[in-house]
Amino acid sequence: MSSTSEPGAIISWVKSTYSGGEGGQCIEWAPGDAAAHGVVAVRDSKIPQGASLRVSPAGWAGFVTAVKRGDLDAG
Repeated sequence: MSSTSEPGAIISWVKSTYSGGEGGQCIEWAPGDAAAHGVVAVRDSKIPQGASLRVSPAGWAGFVTAVKRGDLDAG
């Protein structure tokens, strides 16, 4: 878990368990942001100082469910 600060807030980031150590496709999300602000922040773990997306908790839950089911697998 890593932390970054944005104006007025400190966000703790959690790396996806699907992220490998090879530097491939990695995302992080901020579960505490959902409780505090009603959104889930998501970012590219390879560019932590870059932009992050903010999605609704329901939207994030739907995304995670689709990933786990394999609905988003390429190919």
